[in-house]
Amino acid sequence: MSKGPLFYAKILLFGEYGIIKDSMGLSIPYNYYKGAFQYSEVETDETKDSNAHLLKYLKHLQKLQNNSELKADLNLTAFAEEINSGLHFDSSIPRGFGVGSSGALVAAIYDRYADSKISSDAGLNRESIVELKAIFSQMESYFHGKSSGIDPTICYLNLPLLIKSKDDLGTVTIPEEGIGEGAIFLINSGQPGETEPMVNIFMEKLKEEGFRKMLKEQFVTYNDACIKSFLKGDMKPLFSNLKDLSKLALDYFTPMIPNDFHAIWKKGIESNAFYLKLCGSGGGGFILGFTRDYKKAEPLLVGYDHEVIYKF
Repeated sequence: MSKGPLFYAKILLFGEYGIIKDSMGLSIPYNYYKGAFQYSEVETDETKDSNAHLLKYLKHLQKLQNNSELKADLNLTAFAEEINSGLHFDSSIPRGFGVGSSGALVAAIYDRYADSKISSDAGLNRESIVELKAIFSQMESYFHGKSSGIDPTICYLNLPLLIKSKDDLGTVTIPEEGIGEGAIFLINSGQPGETEPMVNIFMEKLKEEGFRKMLKEQFVTYNDACIKSFLKGDMKPLFSNLKDLSKLALDYFTPMIPNDFHAIWKKGIESNAFYLKLCGSGGGGFILGFTRDYKKAEPLLVGYDHEVIYKF
């Protein structure tokens, strides 16, 4: 029996890791996966597991609230009562795949229990979105050790979000899907990734001057150019910058790319049939692919579990 609205997955098209260092980011909802609060008539291992996870998270939120540190004005008494009555989060969003499983849960909790919540209606101003992001950043940090708050914001608003900097973000319209040969697709690595260790590797790399220089002078440049081209529907510069971005990922973000995907990543660059990039923090989960001609790219992707998410 469903007891709550649906919250959808998200995909960060551009900006992985770069948004930590103030590059641009572009994230879109992905409605294939979704979750909602439910009470179940029949208890299963999944519902018990979800209920137990909610109870652990409640205790974390209660500790913050008791210390007057919780930014969200949440009715945790109501949350506790519903958990005791068997509430669980019924979700098809795979955990550890970079598509917002914890973001959707955080958004659902805020929507259900915030006493003076910021409405998710269209037309939100920048200040409200920045405030939401700060609230969600704190709430989601429980799951990852550190969170930008962007994933739950996307899941809550269910609108594409353009991140220009930490304090400059807003909803944006992306080009309508077309019927051309081009496509954005996901490859399933078949294994979950963990955000916190991947972010820790990135933070360690930031101590190296060469890595910081690459990030500032190359990564941010290509990443931001990709976003601007994509939003304009200008495919030639998009794919030129995507190739450079894909090369940088292979050279500098190797630990974030599962070993089994190094060869196919390289094959895409060398053949120009497609370019791969991280979807979220990497280490597993999904990998994002971009191609000008999906039919030509498909034979090279045989043996890999892939699905189209956007056509142009």
